[in-house]
Amino acid sequence: MHTRLVTSSVLSAALAALLVSPASLDAQAQRARPKAAAQPGVHATKGATVEGITEYSLPNGLKILLFPDQSKPTVTVNVTYLVGSKHEGYGEGGMAHLLEHMAFKGTPKHKDIPQELSDHGARFNGSTLFDRTNYFETTPATDANLEWALDLEADRMVNSFIAKKDLESEFSVVRNEFENAENNPWLVSLQRTMAAAYRTHGYGRWPAGSKSDIENVPIERLQVFYRKYYQPDNAVLVVAGKFDPEKTLALIEKKFGTIPRPRRSLETGNLLFATYTVEPVQDGERFATARRVGDQYMVMAGYHVPAGAHPDFAAIDVLKHALTNSPSGRLYKALIDTKLAGAVDGLAFQLREPGLLLVWAQVRLEQSLDSARAAMERTLDEAAKSAFTAEEVERAKTDLRKDIELELNNSEQIGYQLSEWAAMGDWRLLFLHRDRIAKVTPADVQRVASAYLKPSNRTLAEYIPTQTPDRAEIPSAPNVAAMVGDYKGTAVVQAGEAFEATPKNIDARTTRKAIPNSVQLTLLPKQTRGNSVNTQIVLRYGTEQTLTGRTTISQLVAGMLSRGTKSLTRQQVKDSLDKLKAQVNIGGGGNNVTVSIQTVRDRLIPVLELVAQELRSPALDSAEFEKLKQENLTQLEQVKSEPIAVSQTTLMRKLSGKPRGHPLYVPTMEEAIADVKAVTLEQVRAFYNEFFGASYADLAVVGDFDADSVSAAATRLFGSWRSQQPYARMVRTYVPMDSASQVIETPDKANAAIFIGQTLPLRDDDPDFPAMVVANYLIGGGAMNSRLITRLRQKEGISYGAQSVLQVQSLDRAGVFLGVAIFAPQNVDRLVKAMKEEIEKVRTEGFTAAEVDAAKSGYLQLRSQNRANDSELVGTLVNRRYTGRTMAYDAELESHIAALTADQVNAAVKKYIDPSRLISVRAGDFAKHPPEKATP
Repeated sequence: MHTRLVTSSVLSAALAALLVSPASLDAQAQRARPKAAAQPGVHATKGATVEGITEYSLPNGLKILLFPDQSKPTVTVNVTYLVGSKHEGYGEGGMAHLLEHMAFKGTPKHKDIPQELSDHGARFNGSTLFDRTNYFETTPATDANLEWALDLEADRMVNSFIAKKDLESEFSVVRNEFENAENNPWLVSLQRTMAAAYRTHGYGRWPAGSKSDIENVPIERLQVFYRKYYQPDNAVLVVAGKFDPEKTLALIEKKFGTIPRPRRSLETGNLLFATYTVEPVQDGERFATARRVGDQYMVMAGYHVPAGAHPDFAAIDVLKHALTNSPSGRLYKALIDTKLAGAVDGLAFQLREPGLLLVWAQVRLEQSLDSARAAMERTLDEAAKSAFTAEEVERAKTDLRKDIELELNNSEQIGYQLSEWAAMGDWRLLFLHRDRIAKVTPADVQRVASAYLKPSNRTLAEYIPTQTPDRAEIPSAPNVAAMVGDYKGTAVVQAGEAFEATPKNIDARTTRKAIPNSVQLTLLPKQTRGNSVNTQIVLRYGTEQTLTGRTTISQLVAGMLSRGTKSLTRQQVKDSLDKLKAQVNIGGGGNNVTVSIQTVRDRLIPVLELVAQELRSPALDSAEFEKLKQENLTQLEQVKSEPIAVSQTTLMRKLSGKPRGHPLYVPTMEEAIADVKAVTLEQVRAFYNEFFGASYADLAVVGDFDADSVSAAATRLFGSWRSQQPYARMVRTYVPMDSASQVIETPDKANAAIFIGQTLPLRDDDPDFPAMVVANYLIGGGAMNSRLITRLRQKEGISYGAQSVLQVQSLDRAGVFLGVAIFAPQNVDRLVKAMKEEIEKVRTEGFTAAEVDAAKSGYLQLRSQNRANDSELVGTLVNRRYTGRTMAYDAELESHIAALTADQVNAAVKKYIDPSRLISVRAGDFAKHPPEKATP
């Protein structure tokens, strides 16, 4: 999904609920579709080229975007259909999303798409929003993988089953996904705001749809919807990553060129009309209220704004940033600095037709909702009248352009992003919007604020009548073709080298050494796209004894490191990082702090200097400390009664077996909240002074950089910073546990969750570890093709998401096996029965040789992809250094996995997975939704 839509972790989690979908078309529908006739000699017509991306089109109407990037050893195939929830009619709420699910159910040629995705080690997904639906696969860049992905997408464009038998199981999976979203206070608030803001336009329908429509839609209606919109003349194909453009274009012509352009007419009923519904000008404030069980308030305001392609939208983006940015935003200062709310954020829905500018605040129960709402409205009304400063505007522009520039350095991400821009009218809008942001002035921001931040244009939680309506006239969507027709873009970014990320190549290129004070350096220089470079710094401190009873203090110290230094305010640090084109995240707690850095070659040393200042001389300011506590409390209270969080926390408490105060102890939600409230700033400052230093630190760098310069900078910045206390890693021990079961009531939650788990006497260099890795991949780690997801989702349709996890240490023989699923509370007996049966089948019947071979191939390709991502590789290198290993460990592990037999995998399962030791915890509103008995 287009990252411009993802502005907070809450939003990311909420929109993720609309992703991934599966399904199939019956014989009658197959006969109704005209068969593809061979069309030899089909050739693509070349269109515009902008900054390395080239457009082509086929005679059947398919648009193609090729983005070659030889520095990325993966290739992404993304197909976007220009159909979303706004195209749905009466009785069709959620049809586009349901169809997205059904498209994973197979074709006559690709009967088991989940298996194929697993076999090719693909990162994949599908998603549905207001204007479009997309599907993508990212695989290691081989000719075979690319041909398979193109063949899959070409085939399911016109030959998906969309069968009644698949709908009968899949509709309940989609309903379960819908119900899970109903547990999210933010998403519920957003849906209500959208529905109230749009009285006639389709944007008022959330893509998850209507529960009744999901349950009752006839298969024939879904088939008609599929045949109308899933056609080459309504699709955009993107190929990004490492591939040969000429060969790939020929392959696309072969796979997609034979699909006939549909004959569109009134008689066939498949004409693609341009959407013509226009939302009337809003004539007064609108309000929406949801009353549900929960642990915090939320107030949200939405304003109608122009279409995403409109020239005003660059200034609207800057306006949103100036209002909600942390910590300089006007709403942040009005609500967070004054302790009226725990968190604020915003989102500008940049869509094909006029969208919404949204801002919201999360308010704790001990705070006043009325005061927060009044402060929000007052701040927004004042913003429509008061001037925006050059500093506010420049800060926002720097941050926004930085994000776009870093995205353009990652061809895989841009491959996904182009879906949103194409759905908005044309993919070149990405670059046009970037250029427009650079030209925004304070006067532009003030103009759009005055034009759209009107009380009569606002949707909130209250109604206030007015005798003098002041209405915001929203411009119509502009002519995108005319706007981008002659656009040429700016310079193409620096290309990277073709580096194969094999363990052998990584070790051959990597330098490892210690600098004074025992800081460990791991350096892997290579040419990258856009001169990008990723860095990770890990500071380790303390022992089990010295950290006992101080875990929360440690976490808050880590949170304070990015909130200003003794010479720079928090805002000055953020502004400096934006100007340096750097993304820096500092997190941790317990006995370590990890710093993740993404920037470009010529900014790396200045960024390291700024990070060193954050680590070595943090301000530890009292006002920022209070804000941090409020934010932590807000996050904890947000999930306090959520079934997933409740069941997971309860299980992990049972598996940890540590007493309260121990650094590895898992607190209850109530304990965690009490602990945060109890920590004082004096404790935070004392902890920092006692423990922080670089004597036990790691610093790893991967990407485009000069190794000598980095070594010299690391010595200068950290070489003299000595730790005052010794460090010793936390030793984990295996404790066998007996089976147990616990049921927790979470009232008024439409979705439930179950977690199962057991401890394992296993380490990641044990002979049995490779077999257990493959076993877990087959049980529930293999995305859409595991035993759990196949049974619970594909066959029975009772869970949207189910998986298993194998957590094993490198230095201690103490592991954990986990399983998780979400479901409707009334299906609890069916789900528990199915999970037990699948675990027992794995133990008694085992896996077939074909299953094991496919899992080995998919898992090994997935590991290859992980190494190809520098942001993941840099963390792997730190881990290998800390455990005394090189990437030779990875090569050896993968050779053992490749040589595994089904007998070895089955033997490992029988040895380690023991139902008599599995602990089960489930949470949900079971009292209100009595269980439907499982079939005997």
